[in-house]
Amino acid sequence: MKVTVLVGGVGGARFLLGLRELLGATPFPPHPDDPTLGLGEHQLTAIVNVGDDAWMHGVRICPDLDTCMYTLGGGIDPERGWGRRGETWHAKEELAAYGADPDWFGLGDRDLATHLIRTQMLDAGYRLSDVTAALSRRWNPGVRLLPVTDDRHETHVVIAKPDGDEGERVAIHFQEWWVRHRARIPTFGFAQVGSDDTTPAPGVLDAIADADVILLAPSNPVVSIGAIVSVPGMRSALRTTKAPVVGVSPIIDNRPLRGMADECLSVIGVESSAEAVAAHYGARSGNGILDGWLIAEGDRAQVDGIAIGSAPLLMTDPQATAQMIRAACALVDVAMPEQNVGTE
Repeated sequence: MKVTVLVGGVGGARFLLGLRELLGATPFPPHPDDPTLGLGEHQLTAIVNVGDDAWMHGVRICPDLDTCMYTLGGGIDPERGWGRRGETWHAKEELAAYGADPDWFGLGDRDLATHLIRTQMLDAGYRLSDVTAALSRRWNPGVRLLPVTDDRHETHVVIAKPDGDEGERVAIHFQEWWVRHRARIPTFGFAQVGSDDTTPAPGVLDAIADADVILLAPSNPVVSIGAIVSVPGMRSALRTTKAPVVGVSPIIDNRPLRGMADECLSVIGVESSAEAVAAHYGARSGNGILDGWLIAEGDRAQVDGIAIGSAPLLMTDPQATAQMIRAACALVDVAMPEQNVGTE
């Protein structure tokens, strides 16, 4: 099978663990002289959000790509769900001692090494997708990780201008809004900031066109999945692919499972409910992107043109997540294997 997943953040990374459990891991990237070498029976591709990416202290940080890579490679901090296992913070402490700005964003020492290598490669002219492939050689995630675009496509947040006149607005980076302000300041909208000619990264459109099924992980609908779909060409690709598109709700009992999706949804005027998020995505039979939508047991949703199903949505372990993915695929008549192919 060829399975393509749109993901962002911690929830998306854990979703990929379940998919790999279900279908089995395949080494990536394959040998450059033989694209088929080392590939297993199934091909798993994750199209990853880059809206959270930022420059901090002179290095390029890609939080969602790194969270997916570390989680799949066994290097994630299991308690936080982000950052490196066994992390230390000496560089952060020294930066604070110098009064370096920003002081609200922490760079762990192990994590900093990844950012330094990425920045060196970007400065040398490599594309972000090439850099991600190179970094993945160390972690062997078993899933092909593709940034949705190689271009700058950062999410910025429109807020009231501090100390400004009433009605004045200013845009700050999403990381500042999320990490520094915890999304607890008056907010008026989101905008993607970057290149005027942003395009999907190499392999992204092919991964959508050639897939047997496309899954939307239970990631933030606004600043993760929404940021991915906002890349020019992505929405059209999702609407025209032959593969069915099915999403998993990040909302359980009218609350996000983790993160601050409710704050983001509130900003764009969408209720925090499984039904409202499905309607926000819309049906492919209309002007939207979904064929199927999996919600938590006990929740309700009805959206014309979208097949609705329910299952336990707590990703307590990869096995539970695998069963959730199986249920999601069944909504669009895609049968998953009974047993995974195993890992080495």
